[in-house]
Amino acid sequence: MNDTHDFSFAILTVSDAGHRGERQDTSGDAIAEIMAGQGFTLRVRDLVPDEQCSIRDRLAEWSDLGEVDLILTTGGTGLGPRDVTPEATRAVLDVEAPGIAEAMRIGTLGKTPLSMLSRSVAGVRSGCLIVNLPGSPKGVRECLEAVIPALPHGLEMIKGRRGHPRG
Repeated sequence: MNDTHDFSFAILTVSDAGHRGERQDTSGDAIAEIMAGQGFTLRVRDLVPDEQCSIRDRLAEWSDLGEVDLILTTGGTGLGPRDVTPEATRAVLDVEAPGIAEAMRIGTLGKTPLSMLSRSVAGVRSGCLIVNLPGSPKGVRECLEAVIPALPHGLEMIKGRRGHPRG
């Protein structure tokens, strides 16, 4: 079921090789395709190197401008020495939303044991939800599959459009 949502999003790809033009941004392409299929509107997309300051600055800029409801990052969430996306994301968050990252890890663990190595984080800054995704198209698809059902409600809550569901 694909409900149409009136939410905008941004894609931030974190990749040294991509930034140097040595690698195509297939993960960003996968995000764009999946989110468009869910009725989300892509407003902005960029690619930065695996450097905390570059990631931090872009996340803060996009969140604070208030033009997007959701920022999806891809890349830099593993255990490698240049994987700094979680640290950069935490540095800009007003509040963390650990359940989103936990749901992605749990939802993908049955498909690949490597998901337990993910350090993805999620949270809110300036009324914008930021979610770290893995750097592969397969990982992006599996993680979004785990969290997309909850994103519209979460975004509505962040924007004050809807309160808690009544039982």
